[in-house]
Amino acid sequence: MTRVGFVLANLFRRKTRGTLTLLSVVSAFLLFGLLQAVHVLFNAGVDFVGAARIVTQARVSFTSSLPLRLLPEIAAIPGVSQVMHETWFGGVWQTNTPLTTFATVPEQLHAVYPEWVMPEAQWRAFAATRTGIIVGRQVAAQFGWKVGQKIPLASNIYPRRDGSKAWAFDLVGIFDGKDDNWQRQTTQEFINYGYFDEENQFGRGNVNIYVEKLSPSADPAAVARTIDARFENSADETKTQTERAFNVGFVKQIGDIGLIVRWILSAVFFTLLLVVGNTMAQSVRERIPELAVLKTLGFTDASVLGFVIAEAAAFCLIGGLIGLGLATGVGALVERKLGGFLPIQVDVGVWATGIAAMLAMSLAVGILPALRAKRLNIVDALAGR
Repeated sequence: MTRVGFVLANLFRRKTRGTLTLLSVVSAFLLFGLLQAVHVLFNAGVDFVGAARIVTQARVSFTSSLPLRLLPEIAAIPGVSQVMHETWFGGVWQTNTPLTTFATVPEQLHAVYPEWVMPEAQWRAFAATRTGIIVGRQVAAQFGWKVGQKIPLASNIYPRRDGSKAWAFDLVGIFDGKDDNWQRQTTQEFINYGYFDEENQFGRGNVNIYVEKLSPSADPAAVARTIDARFENSADETKTQTERAFNVGFVKQIGDIGLIVRWILSAVFFTLLLVVGNTMAQSVRERIPELAVLKTLGFTDASVLGFVIAEAAAFCLIGGLIGLGLATGVGALVERKLGGFLPIQVDVGVWATGIAAMLAMSLAVGILPALRAKRLNIVDALAGR
Protein backbone atom coordinates (compact mmCIF):
# COMPACT_ATOMS: atom_id res chain seq x y z
CA MET A 1 0.00 0.00 0.00
CA THR A 2 1.29 3.46 -0.88
CA ARG A 3 1.59 6.26 1.64
CA VAL A 4 -1.32 8.11 0.02
CA GLY A 5 -3.44 4.96 0.10
CA PHE A 6 -2.55 4.45 3.74
CA VAL A 7 -3.67 7.99 4.63
CA LEU A 8 -6.95 7.71 2.70
CA ALA A 9 -7.73 4.30 4.19
CA ASN A 10 -7.36 5.69 7.71
CA LEU A 11 -9.91 8.44 7.01
CA PHE A 12 -12.78 5.97 7.06
CA ARG A 13 -11.64 3.37 9.56
CA ARG A 14 -14.77 4.42 11.44
CA LYS A 15 -17.06 4.89 8.46
CA THR A 16 -19.90 6.69 10.24
CA ARG A 17 -17.63 9.08 12.08
CA GLY A 18 -15.49 9.75 9.03
CA THR A 19 -18.50 10.35 6.77
CA LEU A 20 -20.17 12.73 9.23
CA THR A 21 -16.92 14.65 9.72
CA LEU A 22 -16.43 14.96 5.97
CA LEU A 23 -20.02 16.18 5.53
CA SER A 24 -19.39 18.78 8.25
CA VAL A 25 -16.39 20.08 6.33
CA VAL A 26 -18.35 20.11 3.05
CA SER A 27 -21.21 22.05 4.66
CA ALA A 28 -18.83 24.52 6.29
CA PHE A 29 -17.01 25.32 3.05
CA LEU A 30 -20.25 25.49 1.08
CA LEU A 31 -21.36 28.18 3.52
CA PHE A 32 -17.89 29.74 3.49
CA GLY A 33 -17.87 30.02 -0.31
CA LEU A 34 -21.25 31.72 -0.50
CA LEU A 35 -20.66 34.04 2.44
CA GLN A 36 -17.18 34.97 1.28
CA ALA A 37 -18.62 35.82 -2.15
CA VAL A 38 -21.21 38.02 -0.45
CA HIS A 39 -18.48 39.62 1.67
CA VAL A 40 -16.39 40.40 -1.44
CA LEU A 41 -19.45 41.82 -3.20
CA PHE A 42 -20.35 44.13 -0.32
CA ASN A 43 -16.79 45.38 0.11
CA ALA A 44 -15.82 45.78 -3.54
CA GLY A 45 -14.85 49.15 -4.85
CA VAL A 46 -17.01 51.11 -7.29
CA ASP A 47 -16.17 49.99 -10.84
CA PHE A 48 -17.50 52.29 -13.58
CA VAL A 49 -16.04 50.28 -16.47
CA GLY A 50 -18.74 49.53 -19.03
CA ALA A 51 -21.52 51.20 -17.03
CA ALA A 52 -24.44 52.30 -19.25
CA ARG A 53 -26.32 53.93 -16.36
CA ILE A 54 -25.32 55.58 -13.12
CA VAL A 55 -27.38 56.42 -10.04
CA THR A 56 -27.37 59.63 -8.02
CA GLN A 57 -28.59 59.71 -4.44
CA ALA A 58 -28.27 62.07 -1.50
CA ARG A 59 -24.72 62.01 -0.15
CA VAL A 60 -25.84 61.04 3.35
CA SER A 61 -28.12 58.13 2.50
CA PHE A 62 -30.52 56.70 -0.04
CA THR A 63 -33.29 57.33 2.47
CA SER A 64 -32.69 61.10 2.32
CA SER A 65 -34.59 62.95 -0.38
CA LEU A 66 -33.35 65.13 -3.20
CA PRO A 67 -35.40 67.97 -4.69
CA LEU A 68 -37.02 67.45 -8.06
CA ARG A 69 -35.49 70.71 -9.31
CA LEU A 70 -32.11 68.98 -9.74
CA LEU A 71 -33.36 67.02 -12.77
CA PRO A 72 -32.78 69.69 -15.48
CA GLU A 73 -29.34 70.48 -14.04
CA ILE A 74 -28.33 66.80 -14.20
CA ALA A 75 -29.79 66.44 -17.69
CA ALA A 76 -27.62 69.33 -18.90
CA ILE A 77 -24.34 67.67 -17.81
CA PRO A 78 -22.26 66.44 -20.79
CA GLY A 79 -22.45 62.68 -21.26
CA VAL A 80 -25.97 62.33 -19.83
CA SER A 81 -28.39 61.15 -22.50
CA GLN A 82 -31.58 60.65 -20.45
CA VAL A 83 -32.53 61.12 -16.79
CA MET A 84 -35.30 59.66 -14.68
CA HIS A 85 -36.12 59.84 -11.00
CA GLU A 86 -37.49 57.18 -8.66
CA THR A 87 -38.94 57.22 -5.17
CA TRP A 88 -39.24 54.13 -2.99
CA PHE A 89 -42.93 53.63 -2.22
CA GLY A 90 -42.68 50.77 0.26
CA GLY A 91 -45.66 48.89 -1.14
CA VAL A 92 -47.37 46.10 0.79
CA TRP A 93 -49.86 43.67 -0.75
CA GLN A 94 -52.66 42.42 1.49
CA THR A 95 -51.46 41.87 5.07
CA ASN A 96 -47.68 41.69 5.02
CA THR A 97 -46.34 40.86 1.54
CA PRO A 98 -43.72 43.50 0.69
CA LEU A 99 -43.42 44.66 -2.92
CA THR A 100 -40.58 46.41 -4.75
CA THR A 101 -42.55 49.47 -5.79
CA PHE A 102 -41.17 52.77 -7.13
CA ALA A 103 -42.89 56.00 -8.09
CA THR A 104 -41.57 57.42 -11.36
CA VAL A 105 -42.51 59.32 -14.51
CA PRO A 106 -43.64 56.83 -17.20
CA GLU A 107 -41.96 58.57 -20.14
CA GLN A 108 -38.66 58.81 -18.28
CA LEU A 109 -38.77 55.14 -17.28
CA HIS A 110 -39.42 54.12 -20.88
CA ALA A 111 -36.48 56.20 -22.15
CA VAL A 112 -33.91 55.21 -19.52
CA TYR A 113 -34.81 51.51 -19.31
CA PRO A 114 -35.52 50.23 -22.82
CA GLU A 115 -34.85 46.76 -21.38
CA TRP A 116 -38.41 46.77 -20.01
CA VAL A 117 -40.61 45.59 -22.86
CA MET A 118 -44.33 46.42 -22.99
CA PRO A 119 -46.82 47.24 -25.78
CA GLU A 120 -46.77 50.93 -26.70
CA ALA A 121 -50.49 51.16 -25.93
CA GLN A 122 -49.77 50.17 -22.34
CA TRP A 123 -46.92 52.70 -22.07
CA ARG A 124 -49.34 55.39 -23.27
CA ALA A 125 -51.98 54.23 -20.81
CA PHE A 126 -49.45 54.39 -17.97
CA ALA A 127 -48.58 57.98 -18.89
CA ALA A 128 -52.21 59.00 -19.26
CA THR A 129 -53.62 57.29 -16.16
CA ARG A 130 -53.07 59.30 -12.98
CA THR A 131 -53.58 56.23 -10.75
CA GLY A 132 -51.78 53.90 -13.14
CA ILE A 133 -49.43 51.10 -12.13
CA ILE A 134 -47.39 48.68 -14.24
CA VAL A 135 -46.00 45.43 -12.82
CA GLY A 136 -43.40 42.91 -13.86
CA ARG A 137 -44.45 39.62 -15.43
CA GLN A 138 -43.31 37.60 -12.42
CA VAL A 139 -45.37 39.74 -10.04
CA ALA A 140 -48.46 39.44 -12.23
CA ALA A 141 -48.03 35.67 -12.43
CA GLN A 142 -47.47 35.35 -8.68
CA PHE A 143 -50.65 37.17 -7.70
CA GLY A 144 -52.76 36.44 -10.76
CA TRP A 145 -53.09 40.12 -11.66
CA LYS A 146 -54.57 41.14 -15.03
CA VAL A 147 -54.58 44.43 -16.91
CA GLY A 148 -57.69 46.39 -15.97
CA GLN A 149 -57.75 45.32 -12.32
CA LYS A 150 -57.87 47.73 -9.41
CA ILE A 151 -54.83 46.98 -7.21
CA PRO A 152 -55.16 48.00 -3.53
CA LEU A 153 -51.76 48.52 -1.87
CA ALA A 154 -50.62 49.85 1.46
CA SER A 155 -47.46 51.89 1.95
CA ASN A 156 -45.31 51.33 5.02
CA ILE A 157 -43.71 54.75 4.47
CA TYR A 158 -46.13 57.18 2.87
CA PRO A 159 -49.63 57.80 4.24
CA ARG A 160 -52.07 59.66 2.03
CA ARG A 161 -53.07 63.23 2.76
CA ASP A 162 -56.12 62.00 4.67
CA GLY A 163 -53.87 59.91 6.95
CA SER A 164 -54.75 56.55 5.43
CA LYS A 165 -51.97 54.20 4.28
CA ALA A 166 -54.33 52.51 1.80
CA TRP A 167 -53.69 53.34 -1.84
CA ALA A 168 -55.54 52.09 -4.94
CA PHE A 169 -54.02 51.80 -8.42
CA ASP A 170 -55.30 50.84 -11.86
CA LEU A 171 -53.22 48.11 -13.48
CA VAL A 172 -52.58 49.39 -17.00
CA GLY A 173 -49.62 47.30 -18.09
CA ILE A 174 -47.48 44.21 -17.49
CA PHE A 175 -43.88 44.49 -18.62
CA ASP A 176 -41.38 41.83 -19.65
CA GLY A 177 -37.59 41.85 -19.95
CA LYS A 178 -35.80 42.07 -23.26
CA ASP A 179 -33.98 38.77 -22.60
CA ASP A 180 -33.82 35.98 -20.05
CA ASN A 181 -31.59 37.97 -17.72
CA TRP A 182 -33.97 40.93 -17.63
CA GLN A 183 -36.99 38.68 -17.51
CA ARG A 184 -35.74 37.31 -14.20
CA GLN A 185 -35.80 40.88 -12.87
CA THR A 186 -39.48 41.49 -13.60
CA THR A 187 -40.23 41.52 -9.89
CA GLN A 188 -40.91 45.24 -9.58
CA GLU A 189 -43.83 47.63 -9.85
CA PHE A 190 -43.93 51.25 -10.96
CA ILE A 191 -46.61 53.80 -10.08
CA ASN A 192 -47.24 57.19 -11.59
CA TYR A 193 -45.18 59.79 -9.74
CA GLY A 194 -47.67 62.56 -10.39
CA TYR A 195 -50.40 60.81 -8.41
CA PHE A 196 -48.00 59.79 -5.65
CA ASP A 197 -46.57 63.31 -5.31
CA GLU A 198 -50.00 64.90 -5.06
CA GLU A 199 -51.47 62.41 -2.60
CA ASN A 200 -48.68 61.62 -0.14
CA GLN A 201 -48.73 63.42 3.21
CA PHE A 202 -45.08 64.42 3.30
CA GLY A 203 -45.08 67.18 0.72
CA ARG A 204 -44.24 67.56 -2.93
CA GLY A 205 -41.23 67.78 -5.21
CA ASN A 206 -38.88 65.24 -3.55
CA VAL A 207 -37.35 62.03 -4.94
CA ASN A 208 -34.98 59.34 -3.67
CA ILE A 209 -32.69 58.85 -6.65
CA TYR A 210 -31.90 59.98 -10.17
CA VAL A 211 -30.89 57.41 -12.78
CA GLU A 212 -28.80 58.73 -15.66
CA LYS A 213 -28.56 56.91 -18.98
CA LEU A 214 -25.21 57.78 -20.52
CA SER A 215 -24.23 58.59 -24.07
CA PRO A 216 -22.27 55.78 -25.80
CA SER A 217 -19.04 57.81 -25.77
CA ALA A 218 -19.38 59.10 -22.20
CA ASP A 219 -16.89 58.27 -19.47
CA PRO A 220 -19.10 57.03 -16.57
CA ALA A 221 -16.58 57.90 -13.86
CA ALA A 222 -16.07 61.41 -15.23
CA VAL A 223 -19.82 62.02 -15.51
CA ALA A 224 -20.31 60.82 -11.92
CA ARG A 225 -17.59 63.17 -10.67
CA THR A 226 -19.11 66.06 -12.61
CA ILE A 227 -22.56 65.47 -11.12
CA ASP A 228 -21.24 65.31 -7.58
CA ALA A 229 -19.02 68.36 -8.10
CA ARG A 230 -22.02 70.29 -9.45
CA PHE A 231 -23.83 69.98 -6.10
CA GLU A 232 -20.81 69.98 -3.80
CA ASN A 233 -21.06 72.34 -0.81
CA SER A 234 -24.76 72.87 -1.46
CA ALA A 235 -27.76 71.88 0.62
CA ASP A 236 -28.25 68.92 -1.74
CA GLU A 237 -24.88 67.17 -1.95
CA THR A 238 -24.98 63.98 -4.00
CA LYS A 239 -23.27 60.62 -4.31
CA THR A 240 -23.19 59.10 -7.80
CA GLN A 241 -22.30 55.45 -8.37
CA THR A 242 -22.93 52.51 -10.65
CA GLU A 243 -26.21 50.61 -10.60
CA ARG A 244 -24.46 47.62 -9.06
CA ALA A 245 -22.95 49.70 -6.26
CA PHE A 246 -26.32 51.31 -5.60
CA ASN A 247 -28.05 47.90 -5.45
CA VAL A 248 -25.49 46.73 -2.90
CA GLY A 249 -25.96 49.88 -0.86
CA PHE A 250 -29.73 49.45 -1.04
CA VAL A 251 -29.46 45.97 0.50
CA LYS A 252 -27.03 47.31 3.12
CA GLN A 253 -29.89 49.35 4.55
CA ILE A 254 -30.82 46.26 6.58
CA GLY A 255 -27.50 46.37 8.46
CA ASP A 256 -23.74 45.88 8.26
CA ILE A 257 -23.67 42.85 5.96
CA GLY A 258 -19.88 42.52 6.19
CA LEU A 259 -19.95 42.31 9.98
CA ILE A 260 -22.79 39.78 9.92
CA VAL A 261 -20.87 37.61 7.46
CA ARG A 262 -17.68 37.75 9.54
CA TRP A 263 -19.48 36.68 12.71
CA ILE A 264 -21.23 33.80 10.95
CA LEU A 265 -17.97 32.57 9.40
CA SER A 266 -16.20 32.80 12.76
CA ALA A 267 -18.88 30.69 14.42
CA VAL A 268 -18.83 28.14 11.57
CA PHE A 269 -15.08 27.63 11.63
CA PHE A 270 -14.83 27.54 15.40
CA THR A 271 -17.39 24.73 15.41
CA LEU A 272 -15.60 22.99 12.54
CA LEU A 273 -12.28 23.12 14.40
CA LEU A 274 -13.89 21.36 17.34
CA VAL A 275 -15.52 18.68 15.16
CA VAL A 276 -12.49 17.83 13.02
CA GLY A 277 -10.08 18.24 15.92
CA ASN A 278 -12.09 15.79 18.02
CA THR A 279 -12.16 13.30 15.13
CA MET A 280 -8.38 13.46 14.71
CA ALA A 281 -7.75 13.15 18.46
CA GLN A 282 -9.98 10.07 18.70
CA SER A 283 -8.40 8.52 15.62
CA VAL A 284 -4.88 8.87 17.00
CA ARG A 285 -5.90 7.65 20.45
CA GLU A 286 -7.48 4.49 18.98
CA ARG A 287 -4.42 3.73 16.84
CA ILE A 288 -1.61 4.13 19.38
CA PRO A 289 -0.53 0.47 19.10
CA GLU A 290 -0.54 0.70 15.28
CA LEU A 291 1.55 3.84 15.34
CA ALA A 292 4.01 2.09 17.64
CA VAL A 293 4.22 -0.78 15.13
CA LEU A 294 5.00 1.72 12.36
CA LYS A 295 7.90 3.04 14.41
CA THR A 296 9.04 -0.51 15.11
CA LEU A 297 9.10 -1.18 11.35
CA GLY A 298 11.44 1.75 10.83
CA PHE A 299 9.22 4.76 10.24
CA THR A 300 10.75 7.85 11.81
CA ASP A 301 9.04 10.16 14.26
CA ALA A 302 8.80 12.75 11.47
CA SER A 303 7.12 10.21 9.17
CA VAL A 304 4.46 9.37 11.79
CA LEU A 305 3.88 13.08 12.40
CA GLY A 306 3.49 13.55 8.63
CA PHE A 307 0.90 10.75 8.40
CA VAL A 308 -1.32 12.38 11.02
CA ILE A 309 -0.97 15.88 9.48
CA ALA A 310 -1.75 14.37 6.06
CA GLU A 311 -4.95 12.78 7.41
CA ALA A 312 -6.12 16.12 8.78
CA ALA A 313 -5.24 17.81 5.49
CA ALA A 314 -7.13 15.13 3.54
CA PHE A 315 -10.28 15.73 5.60
CA CYS A 316 -10.07 19.48 5.12
CA LEU A 317 -9.01 19.49 1.47
CA ILE A 318 -11.43 16.85 0.18
CA GLY A 319 -14.38 18.28 2.09
CA GLY A 320 -13.36 21.87 1.39
CA LEU A 321 -12.95 21.39 -2.37
CA ILE A 322 -16.31 19.64 -2.61
CA GLY A 323 -17.92 22.42 -0.55
CA LEU A 324 -16.42 25.21 -2.65
CA GLY A 325 -17.45 23.38 -5.82
CA LEU A 326 -21.03 23.23 -4.57
CA ALA A 327 -20.86 26.89 -3.55
CA THR A 328 -19.76 27.84 -7.07
CA GLY A 329 -22.78 26.08 -8.54
CA VAL A 330 -25.22 27.49 -5.98
CA GLY A 331 -23.80 31.01 -6.42
CA ALA A 332 -24.27 30.83 -10.19
CA LEU A 333 -27.85 29.60 -9.67
CA VAL A 334 -28.63 32.43 -7.23
CA GLU A 335 -27.16 34.99 -9.62
CA ARG A 336 -29.33 33.71 -12.46
CA LYS A 337 -32.42 33.75 -10.24
CA LEU A 338 -31.72 37.34 -9.19
CA GLY A 339 -31.08 38.35 -12.76
CA GLY A 340 -27.77 40.02 -11.93
CA PHE A 341 -29.26 42.28 -9.23
CA LEU A 342 -26.68 40.94 -6.78
CA PRO A 343 -23.94 39.02 -8.63
CA ILE A 344 -22.83 36.45 -6.04
CA GLN A 345 -19.77 34.93 -7.74
CA VAL A 346 -17.51 32.35 -6.11
CA ASP A 347 -14.51 33.52 -8.12
CA VAL A 348 -10.78 32.79 -8.12
CA GLY A 349 -10.24 35.08 -5.13
CA VAL A 350 -12.79 33.19 -3.05
CA TRP A 351 -11.21 29.86 -4.06
CA ALA A 352 -7.74 31.11 -3.12
CA THR A 353 -8.99 32.27 0.28
CA GLY A 354 -10.81 28.96 0.76
CA ILE A 355 -7.75 26.84 -0.04
CA ALA A 356 -5.65 28.94 2.34
CA ALA A 357 -8.30 28.36 5.02
CA MET A 358 -8.21 24.59 4.35
CA LEU A 359 -4.44 24.47 4.80
CA ALA A 360 -4.55 26.58 7.97
CA MET A 361 -7.32 24.40 9.40
CA SER A 362 -5.39 21.22 8.53
CA LEU A 363 -2.48 22.43 10.60
CA ALA A 364 -4.70 23.67 13.44
CA VAL A 365 -6.62 20.40 13.88
CA GLY A 366 -3.75 18.07 13.15
CA ILE A 367 -0.77 19.51 14.98
CA LEU A 368 -1.61 18.37 18.54
CA PRO A 369 -2.53 14.75 17.63
CA ALA A 370 0.50 14.65 15.33
CA LEU A 371 2.87 15.81 18.08
CA ARG A 372 1.41 13.19 20.40
CA ALA A 373 2.04 10.51 17.79
CA LYS A 374 5.58 11.78 17.21
CA ARG A 375 6.47 11.64 20.92
CA LEU A 376 4.99 8.15 21.29
CA ASN A 377 7.22 5.69 23.15
CA ILE A 378 7.20 2.30 21.43
CA VAL A 379 7.50 0.18 24.59
CA ASP A 380 4.80 2.07 26.51
CA ALA A 381 2.46 2.04 23.51
CA LEU A 382 2.78 -1.71 22.89
CA ALA A 383 2.33 -2.37 26.60
CA GLY A 384 -0.88 -0.34 26.62
CA ARG A 385 0.50 2.29 28.98
